[in-house]
Amino acid sequence: MSLEAAFAARRSVRALARDSLSLADAAQLLWAAQGVNREPRGRTAPSAGGTYALETYLLAGRVRDLPAGMYRYRPATHDLVLVRSGDLREELVSTAVRQTWATDAALFLVFAGVYERTAARYGPRAERYVPMEVGHAAQNVYLQAAALSLGTTFQGSFNDTAVTRVLGLPPAERPLGIMPVGRPR
Repeated sequence: MSLEAAFAARRSVRALARDSLSLADAAQLLWAAQGVNREPRGRTAPSAGGTYALETYLLAGRVRDLPAGMYRYRPATHDLVLVRSGDLREELVSTAVRQTWATDAALFLVFAGVYERTAARYGPRAERYVPMEVGHAAQNVYLQAAALSLGTTFQGSFNDTAVTRVLGLPPAERPLGIMPVGRPR
């Protein structure tokens, strides 16, 4: 699909089929969000001063060849590290405000920010730069989902404390956005 076609197809999709997705689809979405696209460590989404404040998590429920669980994406090696076994999708949906439609998603991408990485270089401007970074990564996911004929929507309406608890995020990580992904109905 051309970039122009992906732009034309990009939309927020809240009606998802209960189909499974392939591991290749999940890997491509993760790479689009935060993958390394040039050496030594450049990524697909820009980051203020190359500080890369984002941590990206995959909550897999219906991903073929990947057991249900929460995984941390490692961009440098383009792989996943199991953080927690089991299907956390419903528990995550319960943290969101009026987002029950997301229970049909095959997987969720969750972005968390480590503001200290950016603040070490830019001080208080990190409060501006880190949200910009998640916006760049989310738009990449939207375009990649469109190119794969998948649907997603960026969710920012959730209880931060509840998301942190459900996912067991480290104290330095703040949840910034959730993207349920599946096949459009």
